[in-house]
Amino acid sequence: MRTTELLAPYQPAKPLITLSLGEPQHPVPHFVGPILAKHIAEFGRYPLAKGIEPFRRAAANWLSNRFQLPRPIDPESEILVLNGSREGLFFAAITAARYVGPRKGRPAILMPNPFYPAYGAGARAAGCELIYLPTTRANGFLPDLDTLDEATLARTVAMFIASPANPQGAVASRDYFTRLKALADRYGFTILSDECYSEIYTRQAPGSALECAGPDFTNVVAFQSLSKRSNLPGMRVGFAAGDGKFLATFHEFRNVAAPQVPVPLQHVAVAAYSDETHVEENRRLYRIKFDLADQILGSRYGYVRPAGGFCVWLDVSERGGDEAAAVKLYRDAGVRVIPGSYLSRLQPDGFNPGAGYIRLALVSDSESTAEALHRLVEILD
Repeated sequence: MRTTELLAPYQPAKPLITLSLGEPQHPVPHFVGPILAKHIAEFGRYPLAKGIEPFRRAAANWLSNRFQLPRPIDPESEILVLNGSREGLFFAAITAARYVGPRKGRPAILMPNPFYPAYGAGARAAGCELIYLPTTRANGFLPDLDTLDEATLARTVAMFIASPANPQGAVASRDYFTRLKALADRYGFTILSDECYSEIYTRQAPGSALECAGPDFTNVVAFQSLSKRSNLPGMRVGFAAGDGKFLATFHEFRNVAAPQVPVPLQHVAVAAYSDETHVEENRRLYRIKFDLADQILGSRYGYVRPAGGFCVWLDVSERGGDEAAAVKLYRDAGVRVIPGSYLSRLQPDGFNPGAGYIRLALVSDSESTAEALHRLVEILD
């Protein structure tokens, strides 16, 4: 909305290429239509909040095959289907505030800054204080755990962590997740690990917080989605996995408050989580576009190929700042991007960690992506 208002006074000088919306544009998997047709009659049933057993089993099997878990996930008690990860992240914050219980002071929810808006919305709905943890180049674009003081941790009910991070693409290491898990156990808060970009990478596969969660996954819940992995943003299917006690409370709350997932869509998800061919093709298409970014951008604007995700985070602080660069690119190049300051909030000292950056989502076809990047360099250099 803010980007639309910023650009409203201007008309693009060239045909518009939109890089501002993180909506996958690669083809929908071939099996979606036939499976929906086969299960069309099941749109006539109210779905169970827990999810159908084949879906929970497929999600659990996928997790075990994809990650090095301490033990297999129990599909009966440690998986819940979600209407996309966004609503799950929102309702999980509310659940965490109830689940954790009284804190020493006003309950707080920690989150990276910049951050996905659902984190902040959930924390506000839960009545918690939002504590923003700046993610900058200096700290590897992940929250600096060493800056968390005892008083803050003692009143924390949950911490959101995104790996790969949106927008910078940083990936948390196993050591990072292990340190975060130790803090969660010591202070009794829940880690809400947003891993919806975990299957979008061009080199090394990112890990999961669940790998470092111990034998009972205590205090750790990971969130996954088919939106990015399988190019199904409109299908709205994902899942939460991990701490069974938390998920029991989460299920009870979602059963009366959250949108449920139609059964035919869950059958599509069973097929999606049982097939890696379409995911590998998806990664191949993103790899082509990041190869183009490497060639066209080089080291301009602090560009570094991200470890995960499909976004590019460019430093335009020396090109007039993020808003000015966004306007110039839209007006003069016909390229729409998001100012980084719009994805962040001010820290208590007035610092906005997204200021001076622009975010590009490389979701269009490779030809459009190359054209947009060439225009960007031409206009900003």
